[in-house]
Amino acid sequence: MNGPLPAQRPDAATSKDDTSTGKSGNDGEMGKQDQSTSDDGKTSADTPVDTYLPPPIEKEDPKQLAACTAELKAMGAEFTEAKPIDDGDGCGIDRPLELKSAGNGVKLSPPGVMRCRTAVNLARWSRDVVIPMLRKAQPDEELAEISQASTYVCRKRNNAPKGKISEHAHGNAVDIAGFTFKSGNTFTIVPREEDSTLNGAFQRSIASAACLYFSTVLDPGSDKAHETHLHLDTLKRKGGYRYCW
Repeated sequence: MNGPLPAQRPDAATSKDDTSTGKSGNDGEMGKQDQSTSDDGKTSADTPVDTYLPPPIEKEDPKQLAACTAELKAMGAEFTEAKPIDDGDGCGIDRPLELKSAGNGVKLSPPGVMRCRTAVNLARWSRDVVIPMLRKAQPDEELAEISQASTYVCRKRNNAPKGKISEHAHGNAVDIAGFTFKSGNTFTIVPREEDSTLNGAFQRSIASAACLYFSTVLDPGSDKAHETHLHLDTLKRKGGYRYCW
């Protein structure tokens, strides 16, 4: 498959999040207009407030972390444990991992820093969704690399100067810019809502199925801020609700 070359990586993902939402889809309807959709479906019309106090860095449960890293190893993922990150203002990760490979010989390019929970869900999605769907869409291709545009970064939602911080600042998010195959061909995430080819079917299928692994999924059809990547995060919401667009 001779897909387009990967687009230049965004300097940072443009998204925001809200642990208080209890909605499963209608809270992001304005995202298809001219406003930017957030990680949970909120839009840029939700003005950040000066009184917001960032939550403390979430501490990892030792038993849950051990089970998570054991699963990553069982899937063949390559990673190293990094030093705790505390960048202030609520940014940081208690027990960060640098993920180098999602398993099955699939590299993460470049390696990304994130929480184990994010890493294991990315590895599951790669194994259970991306690889099988690629086999259906392009039988002659084999996945070699996942190109990521952003993992951990300390910033506010939508890079705003104030307000709540992004899920990227908790190590809970990863932005997928595209894929590289063993043939050397590449696949770039771009708007494909009207793409009736197998490329379009492949992208839509992996984005839709990502909601089984991540609590937030925003694809290029969500808004202009996500036209060059899939935003995937593990934000916990009341009632276990998910926001996938």
